[in-house]
Amino acid sequence: MSKKKVKYSQSNWDLVTVNPSYKNWDWKDIFCYWSVNTQSIIAFSLIASLYTVYNLNTFVVLFGSILGSILVYFFSNLIGKPSQKYGLPFAVLLRSSLGVYGAQYFGFLRSLVGIFMFGIQTYFLSKAIGYLIRILLFSIDNTFLDNDIFLIFFLGLNIIDWFSFAIVMILQIIFFSVGINYNKKIINFSAIVVYIGLTMFFFIVFLSDVKLTSKIFVDTLNFENFLNSSYIAPLLTVAATVFAYFSIIILSFGDFSRYVKSNNELKKGNLSLIFNLIIFSFFAVFIVIGSDLFLNQKFENIERIFTNPTDIIGRFNNLQITVIALFFIIFASASTNLAANFIPSQYSLINFFPSKLSLKRASYTIGILSSIIGILWLTFFSQIGILSFIDTFGSFFGPIFGVIVIDYYFIKKENLINKDIYSFELDSSYYYSKGWHIKGVYSVILGFIFSASTIWNVNLMFLQSYSWIIGALIASLTYYLLAKK
Repeated sequence: MSKKKVKYSQSNWDLVTVNPSYKNWDWKDIFCYWSVNTQSIIAFSLIASLYTVYNLNTFVVLFGSILGSILVYFFSNLIGKPSQKYGLPFAVLLRSSLGVYGAQYFGFLRSLVGIFMFGIQTYFLSKAIGYLIRILLFSIDNTFLDNDIFLIFFLGLNIIDWFSFAIVMILQIIFFSVGINYNKKIINFSAIVVYIGLTMFFFIVFLSDVKLTSKIFVDTLNFENFLNSSYIAPLLTVAATVFAYFSIIILSFGDFSRYVKSNNELKKGNLSLIFNLIIFSFFAVFIVIGSDLFLNQKFENIERIFTNPTDIIGRFNNLQITVIALFFIIFASASTNLAANFIPSQYSLINFFPSKLSLKRASYTIGILSSIIGILWLTFFSQIGILSFIDTFGSFFGPIFGVIVIDYYFIKKENLINKDIYSFELDSSYYYSKGWHIKGVYSVILGFIFSASTIWNVNLMFLQSYSWIIGALIASLTYYLLAKK
């Protein structure tokens, strides 16, 4: 008597194993991938803020950033290898440790965070577009924006804001939904273009007052007392902050590593993260310092230094500089949105509805849901403690990472059955108990409890920067003890 089968398969053409002949990414492509994930407005503001918080002690922030990036490098290699070897996206790889149903629901959490962040990022991207439109209209007729139609607001947005948001969202969905080969071209092009823009802005600021700018920047290269024990805590905090920024990206890194030619190319490409962070940190701190001088503030009040690039360019009384800077900000924001939010959400959504969603349908779903988030951002979501919301969902990601790594390297010994991972038959290796691997699920939930407690328990909030790692360690240990039996 044959075993009973479930009616449908978990396979989907957009989720299937990448054919070796289609693995055309090399270390340069991974370099560009890490570039666009580093070049975001959030990353710029974060790095610049760290320099100001620690009184611009460059070495504390620089070495802390390098330490954090080394951790990201190490964990990215771990999570990226199985996807590279077997050509699996993150959501499918998750089936090995959590079961086919478990992978659906826990992977869906990644898509929720991605959709949420896509909507928010799109909102801020649309503000840059709106700024450009206002500049254009003002240059044509400086009284045009005084018309009554521009004074009517709905949900905190006027007609220019609504138009900008709609255009940005539609263009992103059109260009991003074409497929990974086209996405790679967007990522590679944007990485190069943004670095060109940063270089141009660097020279604009530097040449404004070479002597003064050079002196101030050299003064920030303060090695004095760097080895003092008092800097250990700030160093670790910076490292944890940098790692936390990349922690969500790490989890779904397999969505990109599956296209890399070899594991050696993958490791070489991941090394570029450290290089990218050093270069980008240099640009961030120099532009912040130089802009302060450029704006004739003379670096007198560290507490009021602008660290957000949009705030910086908004202070420049130069139309050409403003337009050029906005152009590069738009590229940086859009490419980061693609790599960090859109593509991971696509695959996780498709895995949740494998029989119903294609690449394009998933793209349209992301567009609709993220539009609601973006439109309601100003009047609703920005008022409800959104960081706690994101951090809470993110508390699952460390435990999920830990379970995946232990399962692949220690339980499965780096061997997966490719045909079974796409099967929904009851005798499949990854069907477990009614589609759930209870040991994996239990480990993730236990890790989540410990991770989330650092966010919501006042007495443990001093560990919040380390919540991802804490959750990963607890889940890893628990899963190893349960699954090895």
